Amino acid sequence: MIAKTLFGFEEILAKELQQLGAQQVEIGTRMVSFVGDKGFMYKANLALRTALKILKPIYNFRAFNEASLYKGIQGIDWSKYLNSNQTFVIDTTVHSDNFKHSQFVAQKCKDAIVDQFKSKFGARPSIDKDYPDLRINIHIDRDQCSVSLDSSGVSLHQRGYKTATNIAPINEVLAAGMLLLSGWDGSCDFLDPMCGSGTILAEAAMIACNIPANINRKEFAFEKWNDWDNDLFDQIMDSLMKKVREFHYTITGYDKAPSAVMKAKDNIRNANLDEYVKISERNFFETEKENKGPLHMVFNPPYGERLDIHLERFYRELGDTLKQSYPNTNAWFITANLEALKYVGLKPSRKIKLFNGKLEARFVKYEMYEGSKRTKFQEQNNVQ
Repeated sequence: MIAKTLFGFEEILAKELQQLGAQQVEIGTRMVSFVGDKGFMYKANLALRTALKILKPIYNFRAFNEASLYKGIQGIDWSKYLNSNQTFVIDTTVHSDNFKHSQFVAQKCKDAIVDQFKSKFGARPSIDKDYPDLRINIHIDRDQCSVSLDSSGVSLHQRGYKTATNIAPINEVLAAGMLLLSGWDGSCDFLDPMCGSGTILAEAAMIACNIPANINRKEFAFEKWNDWDNDLFDQIMDSLMKKVREFHYTITGYDKAPSAVMKAKDNIRNANLDEYVKISERNFFETEKENKGPLHMVFNPPYGERLDIHLERFYRELGDTLKQSYPNTNAWFITANLEALKYVGLKPSRKIKLFNGKLEARFVKYEMYEGSKRTKFQEQNNVQ
């Protein structure tokens, strides 16, 4: 099978798959391939935090032109996967000189499937772009064509808990991937000081408690497949829920916009996480660290893309607040405004290239020590 992901999360996704028990895990670009049975496919859809789709490849062939593409698709016995009274849709990704338009490829493949049904059964399945019984994925790379069944349906970042979003919401898979990249595992207090609609908070709580990422989803595409096994699915769900763990620290969110606070609270309630997450209306620049021990911070500040802010002043205040008010804190944030990072006035200890939608971004880490950095090193040397 193939798990698709966002740029920069391939290694994290591979690690997630290995921890779940996948075999033959291999990293590609924006994807990880692996081997597993039907039950594992259900488990991967339910539990993976950084996967966008789980595809099940069923056929590979070489396509040089329209005729060989049509013939290749006709070489699959589609009645194994679809009845003539059902519906389907085709998603295509094309990187090839032989085929210029993905829409044309989808149309050709649709014709091949429909013609096969008409000649065999005298009736044909129809297209439904919104709620198909079968979602087919066609991937053409040069002359290699790979045909897969999409077991997920709508992208797995649509977890099912978000009913309200803010002006610039962050994708759930991006939020979960950032948290895992930052090393968040629920072993200290957590703060998102600019929480928007609460996505990072929800994902942080699910990681801390080991709650399956897609527990709140209404449906997966595989539930409409001919070989759907409801009992097996329930069994997988039960085994994942038995691994949910207690969480003994705090997860806190701030936002200075009352509307954002309301939306975040709604989303956290929808995700059944309100016993773990506390959200309040506060301006981060007027706050200071409230807990005694270490604090883990991950957030998505405005970039000036969709929110109108004075960038230089904003990022300078951000750096000052971290420096003056948040000792013993690992602060991570993502920004697509690489210029703005210069104004923070602190040296990041890590910089990771990611994409937020189409925007190239940096995920940066600032380590705030108790006292100055020099005294920190002196203390460590004295201990040694």
